[in-house]
Amino acid sequence: MRSGADRARLLTAAVAALPVLAAATHIAPAATWLPGPRRAWLPALAGTGRTDHVALTFDDGPDPRSTPAFLAELDELAVRATFFVLGERALAHRRLSHEIVRRGHELAVHGWTHDRPWRPAPVRETRGLARAAQAVAEVSGASPLWYRPPYGILTGDRLLAARRTGLRPVLWTAWGRDWEAGASAGSVTAALLPDLRGGGTVLLHDTDRYAAPDCWRAALAALPRLVGACRAAGLAVGPLAEHGVAHPARGARAG
Repeated sequence: MRSGADRARLLTAAVAALPVLAAATHIAPAATWLPGPRRAWLPALAGTGRTDHVALTFDDGPDPRSTPAFLAELDELAVRATFFVLGERALAHRRLSHEIVRRGHELAVHGWTHDRPWRPAPVRETRGLARAAQAVAEVSGASPLWYRPPYGILTGDRLLAARRTGLRPVLWTAWGRDWEAGASAGSVTAALLPDLRGGGTVLLHDTDRYAAPDCWRAALAALPRLVGACRAAGLAVGPLAEHGVAHPARGARAG
């Protein structure tokens, strides 16, 4: 039998290990940011859907300086998309948020603010995500389905918050690296095309608010090439709502 001193040392060691275990539980899911393992092992999280369809998604808006140009180009291309918006931005630009929906696009949740969640904060994450979901519902007139965290960092806290808020996390299968300084239509297309295939979800940005100045112009200029490549391959382009990504049963929303 262990002595009282031995049991005390084990208890002390276990208590000391709790912060490490909590941190590991919090940050481990963020490994889903890696595109190769995500596409191979977690296709639903990557946004894999119908094999005859490509989901077109935009992050970080809405932005009155740039989002209207994307809406005009999408009208020209006869394409609808999913806009992952920030709650605070959606409320600050209500008219633009309404316009996105009026033109037939889908609003989804990108969080309340564009932050990095390095420290565990489950209560804060749930409250913030619930607040963002409510903002999107308010400006769009419909409860949002999808959630993509800023930077694609899906921590344990954010997974729990999404579950409590009734949102389905979706990342991407292909991105255009359109946030980089020096991005161009050519560089965005070159980054996208190797990973572009039926069932994929494309990530672009309709603003440069959290990226290199004016980089949104590269994504905008790449849109006709992207849509043209999809159509040439016999693929339809549209929002996640039409992509065939299954959504789990909706649970009770957090207050």
